[in-house]
Amino acid sequence: MASSVDAAEEPIPTSAVLMSASKHIATRCRAENVSFLKCKKDDPNPEKCLEKGRQVTRCVFSLLKDLHQNCTKEMDAYAGCMYYNTDEFELCRKEQQAFEKACPLN
Repeated sequence: MASSVDAAEEPIPTSAVLMSASKHIATRCRAENVSFLKCKKDDPNPEKCLEKGRQVTRCVFSLLKDLHQNCTKEMDAYAGCMYYNTDEFELCRKEQQAFEKACPLN
């Protein structure tokens, strides 16, 4: 797998990267996700929830930057395994364990 960051050192949110970070996203971006889903439920007009969607996106990008800075090697290994194994968690438990040890959920 190619690098999980671009030339500007910004994380590239591929499916493997997002799947690898899914537990962290669920924990850290919970409030933003709940707010977005509530907005979508309350208003069928997609334009009404664009700002809530941007807040979710900002939260996820901020999290991915933090994960990349704090546990680059483990994140890249886990995302690489997920990429190679088409996002099958069961085939990447060793890498997942190392990643979660280096960057525990908080």
